[in-house]
Amino acid sequence: MVKKFAAELVGTLVLVLFGCGAAVLGGFDHVGQLGIALAFGFAIVAMAYGIGPVSGCHVNPAVSLGAFVAGRMSAKDMVVYWIAQFIGAIIGAAILGMIAKTGFASLGQNGFDAGSPGGYGLHAALVFEVVATAIFLIAILGVTGAKGHGAFAGVAIGITLAVIHIVGIQVTGVSVNPARSFGPALLVGGQALSQVWVFFVAPAIGAVIGGLLFRAKLLEPDA
Repeated sequence: MVKKFAAELVGTLVLVLFGCGAAVLGGFDHVGQLGIALAFGFAIVAMAYGIGPVSGCHVNPAVSLGAFVAGRMSAKDMVVYWIAQFIGAIIGAAILGMIAKTGFASLGQNGFDAGSPGGYGLHAALVFEVVATAIFLIAILGVTGAKGHGAFAGVAIGITLAVIHIVGIQVTGVSVNPARSFGPALLVGGQALSQVWVFFVAPAIGAVIGGLLFRAKLLEPDA
């Protein structure tokens, strides 16, 4: 478990540093929404092949929860993964804050209402994060299943995350990952920290939905 812990910590650190880093250091004026979306997607692709053989590259508490609900990991392992993911996200956000000209004032945090890039409210944020996380889990659990296309799993998962960001950045900045939201919010504080509960609750609901669909074998291929 030490290796898995280290892999999940490093993987989540990289996701936050490069995904949120594209938003903070590149921004809409330079890399644009597509560039930010691709940064998150490419970071997942890189880590899927870099640490996937060690931990499966969850780098997301919602993914670990969905895998647990689907019966693919134990509760003990899930908790270990969660701890590693949250620590990794905080470290990634801290590194980004030390690089950014704005310091810790803006770290690509998620939000709604005034915290939403497009000014979307709580209702839209909840609906988007639940649905997007469920879709993300369906893609992950499907492609990594016994009859999934293992060699291409990293690419498929990265593309899915990129598409989710292309659609949803204006809504919430896109979480679908409680750790990714918590790291920046903890260091930014204020509104970001007061709103972070949404990015725990909604992804958790979406992850459970995705996990249950596979646990009930509704999306499992026939033998």
